[in-house]
Amino acid sequence: MDRKEHWERVYATRLVEKLGWYKPSLDIPLAWIETLQLDKGAPIIDIGGGASTLIDDLVDEGYEALTVLDLSVNALEASKKRLGRQSELVMWLSADVTRYPLPEKHFELWHDRAAFHFLVEPVARQAYLDNLMRALKPCGQVIFGVFAPEAPPKCSGLPVVRYDHEHLAAFMGDEFELVKWQKELHVTPGGVEQMYLYCLFHRLG
Repeated sequence: MDRKEHWERVYATRLVEKLGWYKPSLDIPLAWIETLQLDKGAPIIDIGGGASTLIDDLVDEGYEALTVLDLSVNALEASKKRLGRQSELVMWLSADVTRYPLPEKHFELWHDRAAFHFLVEPVARQAYLDNLMRALKPCGQVIFGVFAPEAPPKCSGLPVVRYDHEHLAAFMGDEFELVKWQKELHVTPGGVEQMYLYCLFHRLG
């Protein structure tokens, strides 16, 4: 079973609110986005944000150029249903971020919580970074939420790569400045503790 099949099955057979990574509100990314003071028309993409509530909050805040990319059609449909008519304000892409040709120098903010850390193969991580570099504007911002070293080695039955802020900064390379980082203990609906690491990067002009 490939990654897409895995996630389609997960979202087809389980309630979103019962999934391990579910959080009613992504407080840290939302607070950081507010400090960036982006124009409401700034293009923002949420990678792996299929059933995440981040997009709901960004719509409510008045952001007008929102894109959600996720492997799972079922995950995207769950968010569309939750948002109702507001879903028409969002561009929904069912695609693999390591392969899908995103528009060049388009996005001012790239957000990814709990998608990147599933890329365990170096070639997949490099393809991800190549797409990010192509799609993010100069001086753009990147917010990652990934498993920290203290987190379990697997999530949803799949292996993950765990990061500290230095490891993630090294991966991003010299074109990015690590602005800040913060850890957050996430407790799954099933009671499992998962330590997340959030990092905010600024792309140098």
